[in-house]
Amino acid sequence: MSRLFSTRDGDDGLPGPERRLAVIALVLGTLMAVVDTTMINIALPSMARDLGVSDARAVWITNLFQVVCAAMLLVFAAASELLSRRKVYVAGLTLFVVAALGSALSPNFETLLVFRALQGVGAAATLSIGPSLYRSIFPSRLLGSALGLSSLVVAGGYAAGPSIGGLVLSVANWPWLFALNVPLGAAAAVMAWRALPREERREGNFDAFGALASMAMLAGLFMCMDAVGHRAPLAEILAWLAVTVVSAVAFIRRQGRAPHPLLPLGLFREPRFSLAVSAQGTAFIGQGLTFVALSFLYQQQMGYSALHTAWLFTPWPLTIMVVGPLSGRLADRFNPSVVASVGLVMLLLGLVSLAALPQDASAIDSLWRTALCGAGFGLFQPPNNRELMTSVPKARSANASGVMSTTRTVGQSLGVALVGLCLAAGAGVQQALWVGAATTLLALVISLVRIPRAHRAYRAAREQKKAARAGYSERVGEDSPNRVADRA
Repeated sequence: MSRLFSTRDGDDGLPGPERRLAVIALVLGTLMAVVDTTMINIALPSMARDLGVSDARAVWITNLFQVVCAAMLLVFAAASELLSRRKVYVAGLTLFVVAALGSALSPNFETLLVFRALQGVGAAATLSIGPSLYRSIFPSRLLGSALGLSSLVVAGGYAAGPSIGGLVLSVANWPWLFALNVPLGAAAAVMAWRALPREERREGNFDAFGALASMAMLAGLFMCMDAVGHRAPLAEILAWLAVTVVSAVAFIRRQGRAPHPLLPLGLFREPRFSLAVSAQGTAFIGQGLTFVALSFLYQQQMGYSALHTAWLFTPWPLTIMVVGPLSGRLADRFNPSVVASVGLVMLLLGLVSLAALPQDASAIDSLWRTALCGAGFGLFQPPNNRELMTSVPKARSANASGVMSTTRTVGQSLGVALVGLCLAAGAGVQQALWVGAATTLLALVISLVRIPRAHRAYRAAREQKKAARAGYSERVGEDSPNRVADRA
């Protein structure tokens, strides 16, 4: 870990000692947004009872947060260029904290939904630009390791959410789940304001029409996938699909004509970026699908309790937490696409082994399979994120970060929807797992295709670093005391 805060001659980014406070602010902001979803889920039954609503309505306490967050990711990524990422991140954290306090004090269901929507807005501001801030904080030589730390935080947050929620509910009521965010978020906001890099603002206007079309497109897509996952009536699914398609067409047309587009479509003309985004999206479809399918497999077909099921899931995030930092370091030393492809091979083997899991299998037999999946995903994600972020100019880091967060959210949601579609079609849970293996195979094919192109970029970057170091050494040598004395 100390390696992340070391300083070398010629490093870009912040000086080593200044990175610590900035990283703590990013870690806290990410953890609160990630933990929120899984932590609140466990409290929904008690919240429904206390607020006097049905379980079906209580689900919207989580759904509304996710819909708003997904819809606003691209908007905040673009807004950060006009206002600076530091200001947007701090404003997002502040809004999240204030809304969390409002959620804790909400007297009724309707008021709680309003504050949950505001929390989604705040979370979108932090999640959309978090990865791009790592690129500004850390030097290029440590970017893979830094993104490995980011993956560890996300995985740890998802894993710890249910445990934190259960622990809090064992000693206090559900409002304390929201109140916990207040002191943590306030501290993170102060640290972020002090430590995050200051930037110059981009001149130009904000693409308001593009923002509205983007929000409608992503919200419609999320609602469509949610309707599929819950086997809603066909008319409802088609209505949300129509909203998504119409908004997507309007958004793409607008981005091609806007002087300052919300999402510059030119990013996707870079093959390394497009392939990294595609590999990430298909891999997250497989992960999102597998998480839901395994819940049904363990509880309905294998007869495990909810608590036992949660225990069977733990190897996945735990191995990500172990492998993620190592994967980041490998991505700094070797071709990131090769490292990511090896991870996808491991993930594919793990998913195939889970799809072939016998119904009378023991818990131990399941644990090594989920551990293999987690190790594969942990080996894939940091190198792929590094490839995605470094394939575009540094000035477009915020846009790339917004695309990364949006792709992750949409991929996971599409995976959940595919489970519902498989179940609605009469297929079993294990057939759904085979679908997840198929999407992971597609991600592997995409990752393999990009290796030659990524290798050329990787070699060029290494040669550039060598030339920069040689130039720096020469300049230092010219100004050394001995050289000065010789010239005298």
